[in-house]
Amino acid sequence: MAVDVYINFNGNCREAVEFYAEVFGTEKPKIMTYGDVPPNPEHSLPEGSEDLVMHARLNIRGSNFMFSDVPPGTRFVAGNNISLSISSRDLDEVKSLFHKLKEGGTVGMELQETFWSKCYGNLTDKFGIEWQVNHESDDIKM
Repeated sequence: MAVDVYINFNGNCREAVEFYAEVFGTEKPKIMTYGDVPPNPEHSLPEGSEDLVMHARLNIRGSNFMFSDVPPGTRFVAGNNISLSISSRDLDEVKSLFHKLKEGGTVGMELQETFWSKCYGNLTDKFGIEWQVNHESDDIKM
């Protein structure tokens, strides 16, 4: 289990990911846009945000770096646009880590099933560090 870096951008994520791929000589990045996301009637996508990057990943010298544009309607704060992402195939470990990290912190999204994971949540711990906790399985690929 590794801890990965997750970097948010303010509308220029595609440009940044392509730049980093070239700089570090990685494979061409696979990019998922907000328009690629299955529709959710409870959370409609703001017009004009379909081409923003929802998720991209590069492996840079053995470390995973993940990227996205801030979700539509979310405030971008330069300098606070990096979070740590931890994934595990052990569902109990995912739940345990999330509940330990949230003590004294603030939950952004409670653990729940998403279209990319059977169990995902995010939070800011009591020290101000943002974490994304994700259950990784073979049946859901992203």
